[in-house]
Amino acid sequence: MIKQLLIGLLSGAAVLTAGILIGHYGITHSSGSAPSWINDVAKDVDESLIEKFLSEVDNIQIQENLRELTKVPHMATTAGDEKTVQFMLKRWQDSETGLDQAWREEYMVYLSFPDPKKPNKVTVVNASETVLYAAREKEKSYTSDQDDPEVVQPYAAYSPAGHAKGKLVYANQGKPSDYQELNQTIDLRGTIAITRYGGAGRAAKAINAAVYGVLGVLVYTDPLDINDGLMSDLNETYPHSWYLPPSGVERGSFNSHFGDTLTPYLAAKEETYRIPVENVTGFPPIPIQPIGFEDAYKLICELAGEAAPASWQGAFNCTYSFGGPGFRNTSEFSDSDVKLDVFNYEEVKNSSNVMGVIRGSVEPDRYVIYGNHRDSWVHGAIDPSSGTSVMLELTRVLGQMVKQGKWRPRRSIIFGSWGAEEFGLIGSAEYTEQYFTKLSERTVAYINVDIAVFANATLRASGMPSVQNLLFTAAKQVDAPGLDSTSVYDNWIRYFNRTSPARGVIPRVGYLSGAGSDYAAFVHYLGITSMDLSYTYDRSKTNARIYPAYHTAYDTFDYASKFIDPGFVSHQAIARTAGNVLIRLADSLVLPLNCSDYAESLEDYLQSAVTLYEGQLKARNISMEPLKRAVSSFRSAASHLDQVIHSSDLANETPLKVRRINDQLMLLDRAFLDPLAFPDKYAYRHVIWASSSAGRPTFPGLADAYAHAESSAQSSDWDKVHYHLSVLSQAIEGAAHTLVDVI
Repeated sequence: MIKQLLIGLLSGAAVLTAGILIGHYGITHSSGSAPSWINDVAKDVDESLIEKFLSEVDNIQIQENLRELTKVPHMATTAGDEKTVQFMLKRWQDSETGLDQAWREEYMVYLSFPDPKKPNKVTVVNASETVLYAAREKEKSYTSDQDDPEVVQPYAAYSPAGHAKGKLVYANQGKPSDYQELNQTIDLRGTIAITRYGGAGRAAKAINAAVYGVLGVLVYTDPLDINDGLMSDLNETYPHSWYLPPSGVERGSFNSHFGDTLTPYLAAKEETYRIPVENVTGFPPIPIQPIGFEDAYKLICELAGEAAPASWQGAFNCTYSFGGPGFRNTSEFSDSDVKLDVFNYEEVKNSSNVMGVIRGSVEPDRYVIYGNHRDSWVHGAIDPSSGTSVMLELTRVLGQMVKQGKWRPRRSIIFGSWGAEEFGLIGSAEYTEQYFTKLSERTVAYINVDIAVFANATLRASGMPSVQNLLFTAAKQVDAPGLDSTSVYDNWIRYFNRTSPARGVIPRVGYLSGAGSDYAAFVHYLGITSMDLSYTYDRSKTNARIYPAYHTAYDTFDYASKFIDPGFVSHQAIARTAGNVLIRLADSLVLPLNCSDYAESLEDYLQSAVTLYEGQLKARNISMEPLKRAVSSFRSAASHLDQVIHSSDLANETPLKVRRINDQLMLLDRAFLDPLAFPDKYAYRHVIWASSSAGRPTFPGLADAYAHAESSAQSSDWDKVHYHLSVLSQAIEGAAHTLVDVI
């Protein structure tokens, strides 16, 4: 027994000694040759690499990109569009400066075109159908660009084909209130309305008109809204300045929704189910056609009837009148009608996105997406090719670093050159529908640079509040073009600023509350942290609602290089700023997103809501206290997460802790999604940033519900206000819970 015990003890000691020795030498050995991923996992953004990137972004390269992209018109699905597809693929597949991989994604989408054999016509005709006046069918030529046979005639995409004839009336901007006011003076049934751009969406001008029995609509750009009142092409407008010539016509999509209209919530592949065309909503129900202001001048200044209100007056040297309906008795058009002949047709056509990727080294399953649409209405030098030129320069510099083995991002970077954006953000929307699950679970952020340069005065940025500080950091590192010792940030704060309770005076970052560009599906449908960047003009020097050649045949390389950004230094500044943001999102150990800035925006919205609505809601026994508590909870949770990040040495923490924090930051906006919140708004699910018609600086669903209830005085509509309060309160409370420690 004792012998057996001694043998057991000796054996145990031997095993213990061997274990210690093995452990000792094992530890020594492993510490001498740690796995290569150990250092990679803890690596943070390299500031010297950002400096190298900034120095290599070349304005001349951007200029030459734009020259190439604007050689021919490239409307979606045309031969010119296919040339740009091939150009993008060639650049992104280049062996020295290309990406890891590039490919095309194809969708079969429902588009609208004018008939080249039967141009749309706007005429003034007398009782015997004799044409007394005909509007231009084509814009005037100043350079060879306008003579290109592929320049599409001005038209309203998705306007129904049809023939309308009636007495002319002037309906200002075509808002519901405009038609309502006009209808108090004139019986609008059987009339043709002429409206100006602005105030209401393109399609809405016709949708609002049809309610009153209007048969057709004309739309034009008033020189007061785009040209600071200037009208003469002899010495005032293009080709002498950036202002719109008299014959210039803004084309556009007259579709209220985004994405392919026949395949809602489904990617528009060849065999995808398509709803019947007659079930599509959001299209104009009556013919509508855009014209130039030289033709609008001729029509409006001949109108009879009462003088329109002062707010309806424009730049023409005549009094804008409502119409008799129709023209004055003393007019050469007396007792004549305006006739509108539209020959548009619709077709399902193949449209391509061009996609490229740089694979991440540490977290390849986390995506930073950078996008810009490729298609234009004509040559599209500013919209969208300024953005495409910038994106190509980013990929050239970053691609070369990758090919030379000097850099590989921590996270994967996906580049998207979206197709058919001009018809309703189609390419980006179809991409989000096709890859809904993957993008929802893996996307860190989306950067949109559509029109990179509207003009050359200052940066303009919009985005979720969490990206604010990231934008500031990037802008401080970039020199403002044409200004000595001034950063983009310092220049920006002079033009757009606000006072933050936490930060003092800072640049104003706008919100992405509508569907103005390809960020829409990422923000509203997927709830992905997004931003939109551009350089823009000094609004104290012009009242132009957008750059004047927008969507016309004059948006050319000649126009961009002479009047928008000579030398392309503003393009360079945007490339440097957007690229800096991109690298930081792709490489930072902890995502550079700030939840406390988000809390400040929610508090601002809450304060506005309380001021605007609380008194009336209390009178109806609807409490705002749950919303107040939710916003307070969010502030506490955001402060807690900030404290965790700032108090931790995350480079020496377990990678799982870093990943957990990054997931909390990445997924924050997903917590604000509610698929049932806006049943009447296609693809709008984000309860903080959805579009709103109420025009109030507060939560959109609440604002719209309150405005509707107030106007209708129906008790059931106040129930909807209560409903939206509950949706908001629970979404914000739920978002707060995603920021606290995991339980």
